[in-house]
Amino acid sequence: MRQVDVVEHAHRPLLRERLRASLRRKGSDALEWLAAGAAALALVAVLGLVALLTVKGLGHFWPGPLWALELRAGAGAGDTLLGHVVARREVPVAQLREAGRDPGPGSAVRERLLLRLGNRDLGAPEFRWVLASDILEQHMPPSATVLERSEWGPLFGYPLALRDGDVTQVDGDGPALRAALAKALEATAIARERLRALEQGPLAAASTALARLPANDASGVDEVLKTLAQLETERRVLRAVVDRYVLRLALANGQRVEQPLATVLRAYQPNALAFPARVGLYLQRLWDFVSGAPREGNTDGGVFPAIFGTVALVLLTAVLVTPLGVLAAVYLHEYARQGPLTRLVRIAVNNLAGVPSLVFGVFGLGFFVYVLGGELDSLFFADRLPSPTFGSPGLLWASLTLALLTLPVVVVATEEGLARIPRSVREGSLALGATRAETLWRVVLPMATPAMMTGLVLAVARAAGEVAPLMLVGVVKLAPTLPVSEHFPYLHLEQKFMNLGFHIYDIGFHSPDPDATRSLVFATAFLLVAIILVLNLAAVILRHRLRERYKSLDT
Repeated sequence: MRQVDVVEHAHRPLLRERLRASLRRKGSDALEWLAAGAAALALVAVLGLVALLTVKGLGHFWPGPLWALELRAGAGAGDTLLGHVVARREVPVAQLREAGRDPGPGSAVRERLLLRLGNRDLGAPEFRWVLASDILEQHMPPSATVLERSEWGPLFGYPLALRDGDVTQVDGDGPALRAALAKALEATAIARERLRALEQGPLAAASTALARLPANDASGVDEVLKTLAQLETERRVLRAVVDRYVLRLALANGQRVEQPLATVLRAYQPNALAFPARVGLYLQRLWDFVSGAPREGNTDGGVFPAIFGTVALVLLTAVLVTPLGVLAAVYLHEYARQGPLTRLVRIAVNNLAGVPSLVFGVFGLGFFVYVLGGELDSLFFADRLPSPTFGSPGLLWASLTLALLTLPVVVVATEEGLARIPRSVREGSLALGATRAETLWRVVLPMATPAMMTGLVLAVARAAGEVAPLMLVGVVKLAPTLPVSEHFPYLHLEQKFMNLGFHIYDIGFHSPDPDATRSLVFATAFLLVAIILVLNLAAVILRHRLRERYKSLDT
């Protein structure tokens, strides 16, 4: 054999090893790029979702201009319109011809505008599609006014006069009318708030006291009746102030209407607003949405009761599921004998995470509400039967149901954290004289706290987004009061509550006018995502601090 062949034969294993290493590096690089691409795609999807909710949701509160449109003859009922341009779409000409419209010559598509015309109480549709080719003239009149009302949605028109009782206070549009209208709205708002406080406070308390007095307590009944008479007199005075002012307006079609200021919450002229005033109005409307109560069957107003119900539900669920999940994980990992039964329990816990949430709702209704709640009523609230107290869906049962639903997440995360703690840490603690319980309580559990917080973060995100089980165990479309009061126990867990997730479902699918509530769906969804992010961020920060605190023990 030649010397060259001998050398080549000797180097073949080395060449093959280098080739394998090169292929492994290329495969590793490909997997790395694939993982990076998947992470980037997920990040883009999340940022895109947040951007969509931000633009569509928060844009709902921006005071857009009012357009006055003059339509060509035959374009539809009413040749003059006044409203907001909500959306613009392109529609094929063939579709228009199928609908019986003659778009005339031109391109194959036509632009159409969705206008919000308001004035729902006057019989006209609140939203209307208009072809851009049907518009003869469009402009933004400075005197066009938006009246935000507590009933029947907004009213669009041109102010003509303000009437105080039977006397016309100011006649003719101008600065004097705008100033008088602002003062009248302020006085009406103050009287309306005082009237609401009177009806929900002293008047309601006096009525409740009268209902609880025994029939033979004549002096007590007379005293309460005297108080009620005084409160009724005050209520009539405030009601007269609320009903005092009436605004006369002209609509786009020339019709004259009168609008009592009792139901007007805000009046402004969007086409005459400067940018700072527009920003201030935007912030006011946004605050009203966050802090106000819903109106018009949840199609208008605020979402504060839903925010309160969501936060209370999530916090109560976290309080219930954390100790239960941690105790279960500690027993499975630290005390239970590792055998077939323990493995079966772990499999059952993992499979529990895949059970549909609606099944948890059915279980919560059947066991928590009917069994536990019924027993509590028979033991402690027998005098109120047959009206249930805890035997009906409420905040407590909804929290327990979601605690069961999120239990597997906390158990698995906590057990993973316990498994990562080195055995030498436990042995060192025992060697120093600590008992097994002291080692668990003072060494093992503090080191596993970051893993517990990870499970809590996942549980909070899951609980905040659930809707289906809540429909069976406590959530309602509209709660008359919050489940809190100044009386013990302050937080009334037996009461029903509102929830942001269910609110989104309700206004998105059960609204009589989907066009009117579409932007509210985005705004409420943005608010729900923001609340989840805030709660998760707080848990992540706490987890990071705990991880840094016990970092030295991991080495």
